[in-house]
Amino acid sequence: MLAFTLVAAVTAATTGALTFREARTGVLQQSQDAVIQQLRTQVGRLAPDLAFPPDRAALARFAQDVAGSEPSGTWRVLAAYGTLSATSVPGDRFTELTPAVRAAVGSSLATVFQRVAVGDRTALVVGMSVAFADAPTRGVYASGVQVFLTVPQTTERAYVDALVTAAERAAVPALTLAVLLALLAARGVLRPVRALRHATRSIAEGRLDTRLAVDGSDELADLSHTFNETAAALEKSVAELRGMEARARRFAADVSHELRTPLAAMSAVTDVLDEDAARLDPDTATAVRLISEETVKLARLVDDLLEISRFDAGAAVLHLDEIDLAESLRRSLDARAWAGLVDCDLPPPGALRGRVDPRRLDVVVANLVGNALRHGARPVALRLYDGGEPGGARLAVIEVLDSGPGIPDDVLPQVFERFYKSDAARTRTEGSGLGLAITAENVRVHGGTVRAANRPGGGAVFTVRLPLPADEPPAEDR
Repeated sequence: MLAFTLVAAVTAATTGALTFREARTGVLQQSQDAVIQQLRTQVGRLAPDLAFPPDRAALARFAQDVAGSEPSGTWRVLAAYGTLSATSVPGDRFTELTPAVRAAVGSSLATVFQRVAVGDRTALVVGMSVAFADAPTRGVYASGVQVFLTVPQTTERAYVDALVTAAERAAVPALTLAVLLALLAARGVLRPVRALRHATRSIAEGRLDTRLAVDGSDELADLSHTFNETAAALEKSVAELRGMEARARRFAADVSHELRTPLAAMSAVTDVLDEDAARLDPDTATAVRLISEETVKLARLVDDLLEISRFDAGAAVLHLDEIDLAESLRRSLDARAWAGLVDCDLPPPGALRGRVDPRRLDVVVANLVGNALRHGARPVALRLYDGGEPGGARLAVIEVLDSGPGIPDDVLPQVFERFYKSDAARTRTEGSGLGLAITAENVRVHGGTVRAANRPGGGAVFTVRLPLPADEPPAEDR
C-alpha cells in the first residue's frame, strides 16, 4: 500500500507539474503574442504621422500615442532615434529595458521580447524598429526609430497563481483516491496471502487436511491450487508412513508376544539341562551352557521389545507410589548383587521421598548401572540428591558414573537410540541394544530428562532428573 501510494503521489505531482508548466507557458505565450501584435498594429498606424527626422518632442508624442492605444493604461513606451529618446511617462527611467534587448533591436528588424523580473513582479519588455518600404526596390529598411514597450504581467501572474492553487487542491483528492485504490489492491492481494499463511501454519501444526478455497484464475489462485495439491500429497504420504509405522509396531509386538510361549518352554528345558550339565561330557556341557545363555538373552530381548512396543503404542502406564528413593535404589543394587561393586552416595533414609513408579525406577537404575559395569570401568558410583532450587519444586537427581574411557563425542547424540552400538564390530553383546532407549522412555513418562556426558577426569556420567511434585503426581502417559 505504501509503495502504491508513493507511486500515485509521484505520478500526481509529476502530472501536476507538467500540466502547470504547459498551462503557464500557454498563458504567457498568449499574452505575449497579443501584446506584440497590438504593438505592431499601433506602430504601423502611427508611424506615417511621425515627422522625420524626429526631434525629442515628436518622439514623446509618438510614445504617448502608442501607450494611449491600450485602454487599460498599463503600457509604458520608450521611443528612440539615435541619441534622442522620450518616454510616454515624463521622467520614466525605463529600468526594465536591458542592453541585450536594445542590442537585438539595433541589429535586426525583427520584434524581440524579454521577461524581466523587477523585485517581486514580472514585466514583459518588447522592442522593435520602425521600418519603411521602398516601392521601387521592394525592400524594407530601418528608419532608425526604435520603440520599446514594457507591460506588467500582473494578470498573467494571477492566472499562474490560480493554476498553482488549483493544482494543490486537486492533489489532495488525487492522493486520497490513490490511498483508497491502494487499500483495495492490497486487500485483494493480501487476503489470499494471509489465508495461505494460516493454512501453512495449520499444516505445520499437524492438521494435514487443511485446504484453501480457490477463487479466480490469477497467479494467487494458481498458488492456492498448487498448495492444495501439495497438502493432499503430503497428507497421503504421511498417512502411508503412519500406517507402515503402525504395522511395524504391531508386527514387533505380535512377534514378541508369540515368542514368549516357546521361550518359556525353552527356558524350562535349559534349566533342566543346566542341572545335568555336570554329568555330561565336556563338549555337550559347553553346548548346553551356550544354549542356556542365548535363551536367556533372547528372552530378555523379547521382554525389551514388548516394553518398547508399549511405549510406541502409548500404552505405558505409571503406577505411582510414595517411596523412599534412596531405599529403592539400594534394593535395585541388592537384587542384582551389585552392592559391593558400586560406590553409593545416597541421602539418609526418609530424607528424599517422592511419588514414582517403583518398577520403572528400578529399570532405570538397573540399565544405567549395568551399562556402566559392562562398558565402563570400576569404580562405578551411584549418587542421589535433591537438585531443586530453594523454595521451588523438588527434583530428584540420579547420577551413574564410571571410570572407563568415556563415550566418543560422535556417539553421545545416539546413545539413547534403539539398537545403537558404538562399536560396529561388537555385534554380539550381553545387552539387547534397547536398554538405554527403555531408560529414556521410562524417564520421559515421569516427566523427567536423562543426559549422557563425559567426565572431565575420564569416564562417562548419566544424569537423570525426575520432578517430584509436592501435591499432585505426574500425569500418566497413555
